[in-house]
Amino acid sequence: MTNTSLAESYLAKAKVRLEVLDVFLRKDAYSDVVREAQEVVELALKGMLRQVGMEPPHWHDVGRLIRQHRDRFPGVTDDGIERLGEISTALRKERELAFYGAIDFIPTEEYDQEQAEQALGDANWVVSVAARIIAPE
Repeated sequence: MTNTSLAESYLAKAKVRLEVLDVFLRKDAYSDVVREAQEVVELALKGMLRQVGMEPPHWHDVGRLIRQHRDRFPGVTDDGIERLGEISTALRKERELAFYGAIDFIPTEEYDQEQAEQALGDANWVVSVAARIIAPE
């Protein structure tokens, strides 16, 4: 499989997961929106890295790599690159808490609609940027 086709596969998987976020949001499953938004962002950003010939690492937050290799993403402004990195890092920080919680942190009680909508909006934006890099029209 070529890097391009694998990058396209990552983008396709991210888009499917993005659709599922709306279902979680409608069901008030806010922690699930946050958790799955992280997966969407990770897939989209790793697809971007693959598209430009880079093997993505086996960790969840690749925002630093996107920033370091900003010159490989034509058409994405410096502000856009920074935002991609910020979203990746922010959602990575929520990944385990949103899914597993902690003794003093019950995910279904801690996350609210505003946080879920923010995560959904961020994931939508990241996928739109990734689509311009991976599958430009």
